[in-house]
Amino acid sequence: MNGSREQIGVVGLGYVGLPLALAFTRAGYEVVGVDIDEQRIETLRGGKSYLTDVTDDAVANALAEGFRPTTEYTELSDAEGVSVCVPTPLRKTGTPEMSYVADAVERLAAVVPRNCTVVLESTVYPGATEEVVVPAFEDEGYLIGKDLFLAFSPERIDPGNKEYEPHEIPKVLGGVTEACGDRAEALYTPVFDELVRVGSATEAELVKLLENTFRAVNIGLINELAQIAHELEVDIWSVVDAASTKPFGFMPFYPGPGLGGHCIPVDPTFLSWKANQHDIETRFIDLADKINREMPRHVVRRITDLVNDNGVALPDGRVLVVGVAYKPDVTDTRESPAHDVIQLLEKRGVAVDYHDPHVPVFETDSQQYESVSLTGAEPNAYDCAVVLTDHSALDIQQIVDSATVVFDTRNAVDETGRENVVRL
Repeated sequence: MNGSREQIGVVGLGYVGLPLALAFTRAGYEVVGVDIDEQRIETLRGGKSYLTDVTDDAVANALAEGFRPTTEYTELSDAEGVSVCVPTPLRKTGTPEMSYVADAVERLAAVVPRNCTVVLESTVYPGATEEVVVPAFEDEGYLIGKDLFLAFSPERIDPGNKEYEPHEIPKVLGGVTEACGDRAEALYTPVFDELVRVGSATEAELVKLLENTFRAVNIGLINELAQIAHELEVDIWSVVDAASTKPFGFMPFYPGPGLGGHCIPVDPTFLSWKANQHDIETRFIDLADKINREMPRHVVRRITDLVNDNGVALPDGRVLVVGVAYKPDVTDTRESPAHDVIQLLEKRGVAVDYHDPHVPVFETDSQQYESVSLTGAEPNAYDCAVVLTDHSALDIQQIVDSATVVFDTRNAVDETGRENVVRL
């Protein structure tokens, strides 16, 4: 950057946007972070973080380097580049919810200067940058690739992953035009160790969907095999471990109680939705999605069998759910299989409690729960303890030592010599 202080904006300061804003700051940019959540902005201005992956010190250091959190889009009027990192959830109808992106780019189009580079990072369906972002700027009189440059770069943040810093993860990007791609590449080069340039914004959009559809489909396969292995009285975990010894042609995936989080349960649906618009039936993807969404029912059936085997009728049973976050060592419960498992148990009249050191309060559609303490021998008060999330902070051994029976859906417990431990 030749010692200059280019101003960069980041819109949306969630689990993607905040780490990106801090990475831009460390790279020497003057960064304006915009979020409509006033509480988030006040927290950041106070030098505090609301994300487990971002420390208070990191926020304080960024503020000292000139990071400016704000709720005002008008503060981006001098920005030379803006990254958009707003949510893209699914509607209840299974269609992409693009209103957050549409609102953000409409606000940006009204304030950003000519020659600004705007990069969408929110996960979207293939073609969304062209269909949603481009028109918003063209309606304001911008000429894309001439005086306004648009690109797509999929976020690859993995919450809770301490192995890779954001700048260490190769950054894929594709421009709406060649000039747009060049501008986006120049914007991101000081931040990331490696850039992976692809031919278009749509190609970059499909990269993200391929990554997570690949995972969803393979998890669906192993979840189906786990059910088969159970009927055959075979340990699926041992099978996967043995297959993993093959040095080529095999990649291990592991079963679980269902998919969770902001990406894997959602992204394949984006792809299916777009494919269906082109009269393409996504049978493979849809089947994997069906299998994965049925896993909470399989888990509840297994719990039912375990409780009944101990001489307790399920409506009279008590179950302790261990871990409700969608993955280990995070606070995020979006799309967590715990939602379905708890609600299915509720419908059967089961008394359910949960324990999660990272989630003090958990809500289903019908009830709000508070995390219970596991001091003393309290797990023994339950007819079954089911491990749905294997947080590193959990005292799994204490649960095993005191629980009547433990149903381990994550292979978190060494069951050797443990007659009260049953794995998925």
